[in-house]
Amino acid sequence: MGKFSFSKSERLSSRNSIQELFSKGSSFYLAPFKVLVLKGNEPHHQVLFSVSKRNFKKAVDRNLVKRRLREAYRLNKAALPQLPALRIVYIYTAKEIWDYHRIEEKIKATFKRLTDYAEKL
Repeated sequence: MGKFSFSKSERLSSRNSIQELFSKGSSFYLAPFKVLVLKGNEPHHQVLFSVSKRNFKKAVDRNLVKRRLREAYRLNKAALPQLPALRIVYIYTAKEIWDYHRIEEKIKATFKRLTDYAEKL
């Protein structure tokens, strides 16, 4: 995998993994994200991005936000420590669509918290 790729294996899609993450995972809030994290047993990090239908009625708007989240993660994921591999969920909680640069800054800020979490494991 390339440094800036975001392959299928990096996406968190297993129903069981997602349920385990929501039931056993740790969480923190850093506006506009609620972030859930749990140590995984995969060789690399797995990530899920969620945008509420309650806040964004149009699928076009939800998809725009998710594209911005994925892109910010993809370009900056090298800042995360490789081991231990983490399962991460980003839940976008803002009521308005943020521009890409604001989202990228907040993603980087969450990486600092995730690094602290990974060091404690």
